[in-house]
Amino acid sequence: MATMNPNISERRHIPDRRSAHDATTLKRMNAAEWIPMLLLMIGGLNWGLIGLFDFNLVTYLFGEMTTLTRIVYVAVGVSALYSIYLSSRMSSDHA
Repeated sequence: MATMNPNISERRHIPDRRSAHDATTLKRMNAAEWIPMLLLMIGGLNWGLIGLFDFNLVTYLFGEMTTLTRIVYVAVGVSALYSIYLSSRMSSDHA
């Protein structure tokens, strides 16, 4: 007679889809990767505000082309270059 709750040893093994990537190959982002990501988010939000509302948050906060405004723009640009490097490195790791 069949039982509704078979013994655990009688169950068929179905691998969990979440374990498709081995836990040892997954890598968490460190601070050197989070900071450029945060700067890219700030830059993207600023460009969204410029496109939607013609409002530049960086110049509103720091002034029109002051030293601090230029530093923010350069930091966002360097972060974009670093993200290109990081994405190419990540894609070559999984190939």
